[in-house]
Formats: sequence, C-alpha cells, structure tokens
Amino acid sequence: MSFWDIRFWLRSAKADADLKRFRDGRGAAEAFDLLYGKDLDPWGFEVPQFSYQRQKYDTITRLVPDRQFEDALDLGCGIGLLTQRLASRATRVLGLDVSQVAVDAANTRLAHDPNIRFEQADILQLPDDLDGRFDLIVVADVLYYLQPMSDAVLKAMALRLRRLLKPGGVCVLANHFFFEIDPDSRLSRRIHQAFAWSPGFNIRQEYRRAFYLVSVLDAA
Repeated sequence: MSFWDIRFWLRSAKADADLKRFRDGRGAAEAFDLLYGKDLDPWGFEVPQFSYQRQKYDTITRLVPDRQFEDALDLGCGIGLLTQRLASRATRVLGLDVSQVAVDAANTRLAHDPNIRFEQADILQLPDDLDGRFDLIVVADVLYYLQPMSDAVLKAMALRLRRLLKPGGVCVLANHFFFEIDPDSRLSRRIHQAFAWSPGFNIRQEYRRAFYLVSVLDAA
C-alpha cells in the first residue's frame, strides 16, 4: 500500500466520521447535504494521486456486459464521476443521489453532456415511475450507508431495484471489501449475498480485488 493509498483511506475515514456526526438527529438528505456542503469531494475521488477509486470505477465499467445499453442508472451518484464513465456504455444515463448539493454539483460538472442528467432521490423512497425504465443499474459504495440496516431492508432493497430493471437488465454492485473478519467487509458480504439470494436476480459474475467486491447480476 502506497503513501497515497494511506492518505486516501484516512480521508475516507474522516468523511465517514463527519457523516456519522451529521446524521445525529438528522435525515439522510440533510446529513449528506452537510457533508457535500463542507467539501464537494469528501472522499477525495477527484484527487489525482488517489488512484484507488479511479481504478475501481474503471473495473466496474469494464465488468459491465459488453453491449450498448439504452438507459442506465447510477444510484447514489454523488458528484457524477462514475456516471460520466457509464455514458460510454449507455445512450442515456440518470444519476440519482440523496444530496441535492451533490446533484447540483454534478449537473454543473456535466452540463455539456445532454445524455446525462442528475436528480435528487432517496434510495429508500424511489418513485414508482422509475419502474421498468433501466436496462443497467450500478450501485457503488452506497448500500452500507442505509439506515436502518438489516437483512430485511437489504432483501427489500434487492426486490425494489429489480423492479427498476427492464427484462434482461443488469445490476452491478460494488462495495469496499478488506478481509472476512473486518466488520465493514462482513457488511459488504451481507449486501452482496442479499442480492445473490434474491428471487429477482441471478448472479453472473463476482469479482474481488484489494480492496473491493463487485457483483454482476442479471434480472431473473
């Protein structure tokens, strides 16, 4: 692990600690707005020396099945860094995030691209008019921030995301993953298992690298 990798993990840990503090007595939208209001790139994804997230996004894009999708959804898009990559694989891309501050920043960053748009939405309260609209959904580094967190919530989330997909659609999950005895890694494994075991999905591929886990699932 390089000096810059260590710096990245320290910055990520600080962002997560700030978020935990902001969530005390607040809803998710307000807490994430406070986080992005403090720093539009709280985890340092745009810092050129931090290669980890850039490599992970490149891997996610490469693992997306090799075909041109019509409508892609980046769920929990933040300021749109992964959304921008997905535009090479889909005709239209929608990025949704709970933070209006992040959504406004993403719309400003990518205002030049008419095929990408961003809207504010809570993953736990997705509108029904999104159902059946997407043939690709990517959910990267998002689901372990759900509150409340339980196996029942994860199973319900898997079923809810399945409803967003067109027949033959694909869902890609990506989460941090260190080692089996690490509590956060066990949570990531629970998330991926909830989707793999869901009657709405068939697992196509699982990909593990230091330090992340990616699952590619087909709509059952």
